[in-house]
Amino acid sequence: MSLSAQAKVLRALQENRITRVGGEKDFPVDVRIIAATNKDLKSEIEKNNFREDLYHRLSVILIHVPALDDRREDIPVLTNYFLKEIADEYKSPAKEIAPDAIEQLQKKNWTGNIRELRNVVERLVILGGKTITKDDVINYVGVK
Repeated sequence: MSLSAQAKVLRALQENRITRVGGEKDFPVDVRIIAATNKDLKSEIEKNNFREDLYHRLSVILIHVPALDDRREDIPVLTNYFLKEIADEYKSPAKEIAPDAIEQLQKKNWTGNIRELRNVVERLVILGGKTITKDDVINYVGVK
């Protein structure tokens, strides 16, 4: 987010008011902000890429969520959740996934974290058979 956009967000949070783009009149707002980033904001503050006053305004409750690579034990639960979610989206029965296929997924480097896992599971649902196998993961995800 640009420094000018950060200033506008800070103003809105401090004053509980916003001005529409191109507008002249302020409007009251009552909001709660949930923000996420993959950047080290303290480092960004030191580089003058992030406003320290906005950081302090937003950092009421900090929740650190480790990268998926640091919590591979969550992959089976997340994969099964996504299998059900995708089945609901496609209005089809949920596919099964073989235990050795899950093991293959746990070997992958998940640079895209949860979003990447969800997309991979969707790819496996589309391209795999009724039960997603280890070979499906190797062929369609590239994990060996």
